[in-house]
Amino acid sequence: MSALFNFQSLLSVLLLMICTCAYIRSFAPSLLDRQKTGLVGTFWKMARIGERKSPWVAAACVMMAVNVLFLS
Repeated sequence: MSALFNFQSLLSVLLLMICTCAYIRSFAPSLLDRQKTGLVGTFWKMARIGERKSPWVAAACVMMAVNVLFLS
């Protein structure tokens, strides 16, 4: 089943993308800062969300991990 049709999988993919984009931007900011439109712009926006809302993103990652490990 695709992650688009399963809400839990969709949330997992979004959280992983946010964390990955923020991590990539911390090591190589020029990769995501060049273009702020299109597909690369979407990655730039995810990196910004990961940087600015990092306590909330971290809490969501912990809750998703507990859900996947112990409740699924």
